[in-house]
Amino acid sequence: MALEHAILVSLAEREGSGYELTRRFDRSIGFFWRATHQQIYRVLKRMDEAGWVSSVHVPQEGKPDKKVYSVSAAGRVELERWIAEPGEPVEVRDELAVKIRGAAHGDLAALRAEVARHRDAHAERLALYRRLADKDFPEPGALSGTALHQYLVLRGGISAESGFVTWCTEVLDALEGR
Repeated sequence: MALEHAILVSLAEREGSGYELTRRFDRSIGFFWRATHQQIYRVLKRMDEAGWVSSVHVPQEGKPDKKVYSVSAAGRVELERWIAEPGEPVEVRDELAVKIRGAAHGDLAALRAEVARHRDAHAERLALYRRLADKDFPEPGALSGTALHQYLVLRGGISAESGFVTWCTEVLDALEGR
């Protein structure tokens, strides 16, 4: 997947300015596909040149005018093509797993501290995802369309973070001889 596709998905859900897109990446899409603000603006320019998005200038009082982007017909064709295209399953590349594998050759106390740090970071993200689910999707059984799709991605994040917390706890218990 390219950043272009993540931006097309976001704009298909709701048009927005470059600034609004960067905020969405900071608060939602960015949990699963990271991009800097500079990357988003650079890619928006490329997408505009390719005809995948269109924009309108919106005057603002006391501020510079802003460009509000939306998905063009060509962008919708590209989004549809990309969604139908088979993708490769994600391969896990995890530095922590390699460190655990090599535990016999290092400082176990330092490794335990590192595993605990990772567990705590994933527990924080898990708590955030659960708060988002409770706040944004209080009745998941009633969801459909875009809201259902957003919820399903969030559930994937909850499952992944929960699994990582469980695994780190198992590793700590094993390394501590419990």
